[in-house]
Amino acid sequence: MTTIATNISLYDSLPELFAEQIGGASYPEARKAAFERFQQLGFPTVKTEDWKYTNVIPYLKNGIGIQLPAAPSLSAAQLEATGLLLPDVYRLVLVNGELQPQLSELPPASKVTIRKMSEAAEEAAFQQYFAKSKKLDEHHFAQLNTALFTDGLFIEAKAKTQVEQPIHIIHLYHSTGNLLVQPRHLWVAQPGAEMQIIESVAGLEQSGTVLVNSVVEAVVTERAQLSHYQLQTSGQHSRFINQTLVQQHGKSLYNNYTFTLTEADLVRNNLNVSLDDERTETHLYGFYLAMGNQLVDNHTSVDHRMPNCESNELYRGVMLDKGTGVFNGKIFVHEDAQKTNAFQQNNNMVLSPDANIYTKPQLEIFADDVKCSHGTTIGQVSEDALFYLKARGIGDVTARSMLVKAFAFDITAQVKIPAVRKRVEQLASQYLTAAANN
Repeated sequence: MTTIATNISLYDSLPELFAEQIGGASYPEARKAAFERFQQLGFPTVKTEDWKYTNVIPYLKNGIGIQLPAAPSLSAAQLEATGLLLPDVYRLVLVNGELQPQLSELPPASKVTIRKMSEAAEEAAFQQYFAKSKKLDEHHFAQLNTALFTDGLFIEAKAKTQVEQPIHIIHLYHSTGNLLVQPRHLWVAQPGAEMQIIESVAGLEQSGTVLVNSVVEAVVTERAQLSHYQLQTSGQHSRFINQTLVQQHGKSLYNNYTFTLTEADLVRNNLNVSLDDERTETHLYGFYLAMGNQLVDNHTSVDHRMPNCESNELYRGVMLDKGTGVFNGKIFVHEDAQKTNAFQQNNNMVLSPDANIYTKPQLEIFADDVKCSHGTTIGQVSEDALFYLKARGIGDVTARSMLVKAFAFDITAQVKIPAVRKRVEQLASQYLTAAANN
């Protein structure tokens, strides 16, 4: 039985806020249905199985508001000062989920359609796919987002087009007090299209704490390819609940790379991939680092529905100080999904006696002709490897740092974009070197 949380002021104020916004909001029917579903679900508590290690209620009790402040004017120099810019990309800059055209460099309209979500209702792909993701109605925060989202990005790669450069989405969040921001995105790769999307995030003139409740619906149609890079690198005074829901059609390829290297005290990533047709291929890679009093929670599910599909998942985490990591990965193989090849592995390194990791890889198989495996490890720095390095004149601190970086960089080696790989490895090295020197 699921116990819902209703004894917080934000929950009490939501019906009135929803009534105020629904009159002029886009997509009212979808919003009404989602809000009704959210009221049934409520906010999750630790008695909700998928949230048993992640208590979000304290983060919702600090007088949080949902009225977005006006976006501050931002110069190119200020944008560069965020340290998020990458070379050789198309750039889309959002402040609290709203596109800033003056700071953006869009890809050619002949290959990619880009609209604000608030202006995308007439697009055929929007009408076909918006709020249609499987398992959408299972997520408490996704339903709240559907009901009350303000804006975001509709991105459609047109059929048989190859987008030459990655599309880099820079999310900036601005607040004048404690704030709930709910961006919503829909990305569609039409048949035969190839597209790469990178997401980066930073705070912008924050005077309170921002809780970001985001939803991405991604659709990879027949023979299309989509690679999705999530660089979760924001500073303090931010909390994130990210929901990514992916639908794959026949002979498509979806790659997801999630790197959590942030000072935010809460990061929850829900990643759901549904393989809805034959000969689809999915690769999921993740690296997370929990330090201080951080909580980093990765929940993934891969839903094999049809035969002759392949999924591969590898997540690694490093726990420092009093940090807590959570990994819950599920692979579902339905009865019709014969000839499935599915692999899942989660490896963790705990470098502090006060750190914690909770890991639960899972398989549910209802087909008999499959090849599936899963596993997890939890450990510390190998004493044998440490002795080997120290015997060759390498100091203890340097040797430990080298081994931890080697553990982490097995994931970054999978990154296909050199600038992204360099950025992630620089951040990981910065945090891991500081930890080794403490």
